[in-house]
Amino acid sequence: MEGLKLVDVPRALPLLSAAFGTRHRRRPPATSSCSLRSFPGCCCLEYASAAGRTYFWVPSSHICNSKSQKKIIFSVRSSIEPVTQEMLGGIPKDYSMSGDEIRHRFLNFYASRGHKILPSASLVPDDPTVLLTIAGMLQFKPIFLGKEPRRVPCATTAQRCIRTNDVENVGQTSRHHTFFEMLGNFSFGDYFKKEAIVWAWELTTKEFGLPPDRLWISVFKDDDEAFSLWHNEVGVPKERIKRMGEDDNFWTSGVTGPCGPCSEIYYDFHPERGYSDANLDDDSRFIEFYNLVFMQYNKKEDGSLEPLKQKNIDTGMGLERMARILQKVPNNYETDLIFPIIEKAANLAKNSYAKADNVTKTNLKIIGDHMRAVVYLISDGVFPSNIGRGYVVRRLIRRVVRIGRLLGIKGNGQGDVEGAFLPVLAETVIELSTHIDPDLKSRMTHVLDELRREELRFVQTLERGEKLLDQFLSNALSNEGENGNRPCLSGKDVFLLYDTYGFPIEITAEVAEERGVSIDMEGFDIEMENQRRQSQAAHNVVKLSVGNELELAKSVPDTEFLGYDMLSASAIVKGLLVNGDPAAHVSEGSDVEIMLNRTPFYAESGGQIGDNGYLYCIGDENKKQKAIVEIKDVQKSLGNIFVHKGTIKEGTLEVGLEVDAAVDAKLRQRAKVHHTATHLLQAALKSVIGKETSQAGSLVAFDRLRFDFNFHRPLAEHEIMEIEVLINQWISDATQLQTKVMPLSDAKQAGAIAMFGEKYGEQVKAEDVTGRVENILEELRMARNEVSSLHNRIAVLKASIIANKAFLVGSSNVRVVVESMDDLDADALKSAAEYLVGSLNDPAAVVLGSCPGDGKVSLVAAFSPGVVGMGIQAGKFIGGIAKLCGGGGGGKPNFAQAGGRKPENLLDALEKARVELMKTLTENISETAI
Repeated sequence: MEGLKLVDVPRALPLLSAAFGTRHRRRPPATSSCSLRSFPGCCCLEYASAAGRTYFWVPSSHICNSKSQKKIIFSVRSSIEPVTQEMLGGIPKDYSMSGDEIRHRFLNFYASRGHKILPSASLVPDDPTVLLTIAGMLQFKPIFLGKEPRRVPCATTAQRCIRTNDVENVGQTSRHHTFFEMLGNFSFGDYFKKEAIVWAWELTTKEFGLPPDRLWISVFKDDDEAFSLWHNEVGVPKERIKRMGEDDNFWTSGVTGPCGPCSEIYYDFHPERGYSDANLDDDSRFIEFYNLVFMQYNKKEDGSLEPLKQKNIDTGMGLERMARILQKVPNNYETDLIFPIIEKAANLAKNSYAKADNVTKTNLKIIGDHMRAVVYLISDGVFPSNIGRGYVVRRLIRRVVRIGRLLGIKGNGQGDVEGAFLPVLAETVIELSTHIDPDLKSRMTHVLDELRREELRFVQTLERGEKLLDQFLSNALSNEGENGNRPCLSGKDVFLLYDTYGFPIEITAEVAEERGVSIDMEGFDIEMENQRRQSQAAHNVVKLSVGNELELAKSVPDTEFLGYDMLSASAIVKGLLVNGDPAAHVSEGSDVEIMLNRTPFYAESGGQIGDNGYLYCIGDENKKQKAIVEIKDVQKSLGNIFVHKGTIKEGTLEVGLEVDAAVDAKLRQRAKVHHTATHLLQAALKSVIGKETSQAGSLVAFDRLRFDFNFHRPLAEHEIMEIEVLINQWISDATQLQTKVMPLSDAKQAGAIAMFGEKYGEQVKAEDVTGRVENILEELRMARNEVSSLHNRIAVLKASIIANKAFLVGSSNVRVVVESMDDLDADALKSAAEYLVGSLNDPAAVVLGSCPGDGKVSLVAAFSPGVVGMGIQAGKFIGGIAKLCGGGGGGKPNFAQAGGRKPENLLDALEKARVELMKTLTENISETAI
């Protein structure tokens, strides 16, 4: 086959470019791309550039399928003719576009407009205020906040993200995920609102081909500029531009700092419903897929806004949402980004997704979502554990294992009943990862091994928990006759299963309900709160006197550290604290915290304790000592301020005096020895048992060291001996040590390994102490979210039971549920109502009430589109009902909440709701019929 070459699809571009350039006397731009597309009647090479797209015919005989990817037999001698509409029989404008292609087109669209394509950041962020990477803008946050200079004027990314605050909604709705990709374009003082809006519209309607008449726009209520641009510049009719409030369309970075209005693009699945009463929050009709944030203000302490000197753009397009729209599937899960995982799980369960009931489909969706999350988290170095990020991984893994067992997956699902099925599913995730994270395939063995170990470990836990739960339920049932009440599982027993055995409370609730036993959620909450208080008590030790330190940090500069080069130096006292309060002078016998402008004392960080030593205060011209301070500890405070903790042994110390600071050289040397030993130990561990081991903590003290590390099994005796031999050999080599301060990238290139718990800036090693406090607060927030999630799951479980109490009203057979939900809180009541209105066939109307305690009443109304279409609005309806309970409320036509202060009137209020619903529905149905 002379003159023909077998090439990968991406490598066809240079050949195509050569021919294209010859014909048109120019070479295509660097942002061009080439891909293979299938259309009715033929296959094509799609050549894409900033100027548009051109299709070139490729005979089917010239397409070769290999195991890795498609290849093309490409003729370099033949002239290349563009494909005409006649040749194709008409290229359909709405052909299905793959998720990979959407990502590729988004990035190239903005690259052709001057944006630098940057890689996705790790799911483990550098930002200590968040546990995981939750948004595309996170890696640029220091630039937006003015803490770092911009490196490029504008950028575009496809960022991997993790969010678990809505984990209970995963699989229940069409769009919620724990793992997702956020496509974004960012301007750092380069272009602003007009370009962002025009390009977003061009990308959406021309590059992706969405019909303009199906697109709706939201803007901040006071953003007349954005409204004008969308209407006058782009041409969106005023009827499809909605002004919305601050909660929906105004972004803030915090109490103070950069902020600004935002604008969102929505896709309309049902344009036939018209413009009147259109509600962008109606998930059955609209989906928001592109959000544009215009950072144009600085919010000051008094709440006022001032214009930013550098205006920025931050946008986000949900890849899964756009794929759902373009691939014309009913939810994000059935796109090519997730569905192959779902199909694999269904096969392992000997089931078919297409033929499955709704409950099974929901469970398969959860598996598809969670598997992506855990695979990418483990790949980014997050190991399953009971704290922080590790707890997120463990929680998601255990949820998948539990659901897999409920679906009937036995062992690995392929005949090995003692095996694990998570690695089998993970292989599908990894197959889909080529354009998401190219490095994932190189970590495949590590990811699969970790998933296998965690699954098999949890299966054993589940089996023990199941036996204990059975015993608890038997005891509860046997005690039923003694008091005549419904049998109930105590909160302590439920918490024991949850805390000690890792037994999910959802399983406890479901199994107990099947046996006719309720669970004491109030007692469980008490046990959880007790544990949280104990955890907080331990964490509070770290916080010190943060409030006063904040004030002190305004007047005390960062401390210059001299301790790498000297053990004594002169310094100026810049601040004093006694019992956490600022002081001007401190006398003999008092404990004191001292801030100096410079110091040779090492402050505790990276597991190494702070130096000990003395401060000598210089007196008059005769050098008479005025004060002696014994230093027993040194800590870092806000910013980079070193806090020297000690006791005044002689004299009086004052702010502004000069002192001689002297470190105890013998103790420093012992700490140095132990610090070096931790590095030797980590190197020996990686050499003997493998690079997958990682540090989990350490203590470097004057008299000892402790090194904690992650590994899936205990060390064998011969491995311990080998590690000892290695370390002793390195010590006997007596290699000269040097301390160097260098950029982080240079340190990594030189072979440096980041140790656990240490945060490295551009220059290493500098540690952010407050970052640890923020992480602790994040863990506490996650624990609270976990309890809230459990409440919501219990609410949904109860709702599934009362769904059977639905009654029909009118000739349209409106399904109505009006019930009391005992003591559910407002959020849980909302979840129950959303579940009911979603599970009952349209038309359906749901009104629920509860008494969550403290003399409060919660009410919620949820109406399906069919009921809203009859002219009945939830917001107006629930307000009148709430008045009976001494309260009020309102909301949207399809969903509304209300409250009150008279729980004794709840049953009467619900009875009124039942009567009025029946009356209103009957009247409206009759009018509609007429």
